[in-house]
Amino acid sequence: MEFRELECFVVLSEELHFARTAERLYLSPGRVSQLMRSLETRIGGRLFERTSRRVRLTPLGERFLADLRPSYDGLANAVHRAKAAAREVTGRLRVGFLATPTEVVTGSVRAFERRYPECEVELVEIPLSDPFGKLRAGQVDLTFTLLPVNEPDLASGEGLNEVSYQLGVSTRHPLAARAGIAAEELANVPLIGLDGPAPRAYRELIAPSVTPSGRPIPRAGTVATSQEGLTQVALDRGGMLFCTPTAAHHRRPDVSFVPVAGLSPSIMGLAWVKAAETAAVLAFGEAAAGHAHRAESLVA
Repeated sequence: MEFRELECFVVLSEELHFARTAERLYLSPGRVSQLMRSLETRIGGRLFERTSRRVRLTPLGERFLADLRPSYDGLANAVHRAKAAAREVTGRLRVGFLATPTEVVTGSVRAFERRYPECEVELVEIPLSDPFGKLRAGQVDLTFTLLPVNEPDLASGEGLNEVSYQLGVSTRHPLAARAGIAAEELANVPLIGLDGPAPRAYRELIAPSVTPSGRPIPRAGTVATSQEGLTQVALDRGGMLFCTPTAAHHRRPDVSFVPVAGLSPSIMGLAWVKAAETAAVLAFGEAAAGHAHRAESLVA
């Protein structure tokens, strides 16, 4: 039995008028009639007597209303409280981040918690090779990720930063001493890619298969995390692309980071499950965007 049918029955029993019932429920009178016919079919008897002049409950309808009312009121109140809670920005918000909680991440958290001190943010690391798994499993409420996101069940916000890429290579690699390379030179550098369930478009952002002109880029195996990738890089088993803030975070004596010119920028943003969108999720997105704009104006 559907809640909408029960709701329609209760309101019609109060109004005893199809048009007024339809107006209260934002339905058409025809839809109200359809719902009542469906409910009467489920029960197996008439709940209302209908004439051209009036609508009234049958004895069966009066008994059903008396039995239903306490349970219906409890359910309606529960729905109302849940909707109210969904509009509140309180409690705990779980936010995923990829590999490195850069200033985009920590600055967004600070901006949000200043604006909503009754809502605490819990940061959760997201595997590089599975950017949306924890999101879809309900283990995080939203996550920082690379844009664009082309997943039908997910929504995404605006870009929070646009930064260049750097190529991580072993200090023994021939490119290690270079001040920079062109994107076309990646055709001569086997790149470490991602394994796991990451979507193909996302894997292309981490390790493109072709250069901007279409030359194929060789592969040097796959990893699940940035640390695994850095280990492979340090062992000189391939190169790996990192956005510039992440490269700065992972400076180490056995890895060189070489700026790459000619690649589209790395864009960080937020993603969440459309069906699980809440006021807190939207509020965090607004706070993150506001922080990004302020940081951008300071740089300018």
